[in-house]
Amino acid sequence: MRTRYSARLLVIAPTNKVLLFKFCHKAGALAGQEYWATPGGGLEHGETFEVAAVRELREETGFEMHPPETHIAQRRFVMQLPEGEYVMAEERYFVVRTANTNIQDIYWTEHEKQVVSEYKWWSIDELNVTSDTVWPEELVSWLLSAVNSD
Repeated sequence: MRTRYSARLLVIAPTNKVLLFKFCHKAGALAGQEYWATPGGGLEHGETFEVAAVRELREETGFEMHPPETHIAQRRFVMQLPEGEYVMAEERYFVVRTANTNIQDIYWTEHEKQVVSEYKWWSIDELNVTSDTVWPEELVSWLLSAVNSD
C-alpha cells in the first residue's frame, strides 16, 4: 500500500471559527458519502509539507501565507480515494490565522468543483453538537489547542 502525504490546514478566523468544506461524493468509490473536512491536499513531487500547505491554502481559498514553521498535529490512517484505491494517509495539520473569510474558488480543480458543495466557518460549540460527519475526529481538541496558545 502506498503512502499519500498531505498538508491540511486549520484556517481560523478572528472569531476563532474554523473553515471546513462539505464534500458530497456523487460518483465513484465514495458515492453517497458526505462529510466536512479542513482544506488541504496531497503533496506534489518534491514538495515539503510546509510548501504544500502554502500551495493548498492558495488553491482552495485564495489566501496567501508564508511557509509555516511547524505543524500542530499529524495523523496516519488507511483512507480510500475517490478512484477506489486504498492508501496509507499521512497528514500534517498547520494553523493559519486570517481576517479574510471570503473564499475564492478560482483555483479549484474540476474534481473539487464537483465534490465541494459548500463551506462554512464553524465555532467550537457548533462542532461539539453537530450530527454531521467532521474530519478529523480530533479537530475540536486541536482547535482548542490552537486558540489557547495565542
